[in-house]
Order: sequence, then structure tokens, then C-alpha cells
Amino acid sequence: MNLDSYRQEIDQIDDQIIQLLNRRLRAANEIGQIKTVQGQEIYSPEREKKLIQRLDALNSGPLSTATIRAIYREIMSAALALEKNLKIAFLGPEATFCHQASLLKFGSSLDYLPLANIADVFAEVEKGNADYGVVPVENSTEGVVTYTLDMFILSELKICAELYLPIELDVMSAPNANWPPQRVLSHPQVFGQCKEWLLRNLPNAERIELSSTTRAAQLALDDPDAVAIASRIAAQLYGLTIREERVQDSTINMTRFLVVGRQQPKASGHDKTSILFSVKDRVGALYDSLKPFMEAGINLTRIESRPSKRRAWQYFFFVDFLGHSDDPAVSEVLDGLSASCDFVKLLGSFPQGEVVGGRDLRVPTGL
Repeated sequence: MNLDSYRQEIDQIDDQIIQLLNRRLRAANEIGQIKTVQGQEIYSPEREKKLIQRLDALNSGPLSTATIRAIYREIMSAALALEKNLKIAFLGPEATFCHQASLLKFGSSLDYLPLANIADVFAEVEKGNADYGVVPVENSTEGVVTYTLDMFILSELKICAELYLPIELDVMSAPNANWPPQRVLSHPQVFGQCKEWLLRNLPNAERIELSSTTRAAQLALDDPDAVAIASRIAAQLYGLTIREERVQDSTINMTRFLVVGRQQPKASGHDKTSILFSVKDRVGALYDSLKPFMEAGINLTRIESRPSKRRAWQYFFFVDFLGHSDDPAVSEVLDGLSASCDFVKLLGSFPQGEVVGGRDLRVPTGL
């Protein structure tokens, strides 16, 4: 076959792809109408999980698994937008890692609402002004985001999904800025993630903590004596020059984000459950609360404690474990836990999260 023949074949394939894509979206729209009548949520994390696993098994190349997932992320985003014009709240402003995580989870076809703090994200979803919210909950270097955990104590929102975003941080400045800088601008967590690099390379620079890495990039653009530590996308968005790449201390620096909504997903077969509880004031109370998980063979993946803020030296315990609350073994353990604890709250059962992103990934349009 010659060049023209291959091009003609590609044109014919494209014709089929367009027809099939529109056929797929029409079917998705019909599903959305049925869900609306039945009062179900349009977004189905458990269906998304099963679809991704099915695509991974079907793909035989030459497209990579990551590429297939990226393509279908946008197809699913378009389908969601057709079924309902979903609005996703996130900890803003634009170009933050939370914004990137939101786009990588939901795609570019939906509406996004940047908010100033985590409490606002919860509030807008609770009031129905947003359908879902995306918030950070922990970083592999700096640990838990305590404010997010504290919000779950009073909020009735459920965790619907989770995702893990690799965090790569660059030092950036205005194109003609001075070097070395007098000031380094970034978010407090970022300074913790880049502590060793800063001590080695910019020990005398003043560190100025800001509300977000995006805000740091904005201010660095107009300050010739400052640099920001932020994402590569922030540098692209604001026209900054990257002075140093990948300055995070850990090569496996990663942040876990949660998607919060008003309903809990059904079981996908590969799920995780989050709960919080407080124990009675007696010797061995925490041990007695956790022992049934071991006896049932349920794997705990995380446990954190937070002050209750109601009484001195009283704590809430946040626990993640594998399984869904509808699983018989999990349900039995939770019933027993309710009987032995002062307070137990199911925060949500949801599909186990995927790692999304990477330095070479192009975030969907919307930044």
C-alpha cells in the first residue's frame, strides 16, 4: 500500500470511530435518564473501576495502558456532561495539584469550581451547589492533611472515590529574575517536601508560606528577587522560567486525593472503606476495637488519630481497610464495632484508587 492508501484507510477508520463514539454517548445518555428517574447518582465510581479493568485486559497495544485510560477518561467525561452538567468543586485556585487531580479524575468536559479552602469544598457539595468535591487527604512525604480529616467529623458527605497523584515540584521565576533568589514562595506542605533541597541549594533565602503553589507562581512573576516552587503546569500557565526541576526530596512523592459526594458507591469488587470511631475510656479499648478486623482477615491500610475537640484527651480514630461495607465480613465487624465504641461513623466505601498523572502527561484543557 502507498501513502494515499493508508490515509484513505485512516479516514475510513475515523468515520467508524465518530459513529461509534456518538452511538456510545447516546446509550450513556439513555442510562443517565433512567438513573435520574430512579434517583440515582449519574457518576458511578464502581462502574468506572470495572470499565478501566476491562479496558486494561482488552488492550494488546501498541497503545499503552496509560494512553487508553487517558482517552477513555475524556470519553467518560463527555458522557457525564451529556447526562448531566456535573460541577466539581476543588481546593483552588486553578493549576494547583488538586485542580490537576480533579481534571485527571473527571476530564475536561465538566464544570469546575475552585474554592479557597477545604471547608468551602465540603459546604458547596453539601448545599448542592457542586455535585462532587476533590480534596487532598495525605502526602507520602508530609503525612495526613488534618483539616480534611476534621471535616469528616461533622460532615455527612461520603467518600466516593480516591486517586493518587505523583507530585513533582520545580523551582520557577520570572524570565529575567535574579539568581540566587532572596525569597522562596510556596505552600507550607511543599516546603516540607523540598526541605533537604532547600537546605543544600538555597539556605539563605527567606521562605514565604502561601495558600497554594499557584499563588506562589502568580507572585513570583512580578518579583525579580523571588522564585516559586510549584508544578510545571503553573510555570506554563503564568509564563515562568523553570530554574530547577524535580526538587522534591523523595522520588516517590505522592498525594492521595478523595472525591466526596452525597451518596456511597456500590461495591466494585476491589474496594476500600473509611470509618472513624472513638473508644470508651478503659484499658485495652483500642486493641479490642481493632482485633475483630484481624480475626476477620480484613487488611487495615491506615490508622490516624485526631483530637475530638470536644473533651481534653479524647480522640477520634480514622481507619481505612480493604473491602466494602456491604461485604458480609465487613458488615459483621462494623456491627460489632458499633456495640463496643462510643461513636462509629462510616465515611464511605469506594473503589480502590489508581495512580494518575506523571510528568509527561498532558492535563486536559481547562487550566
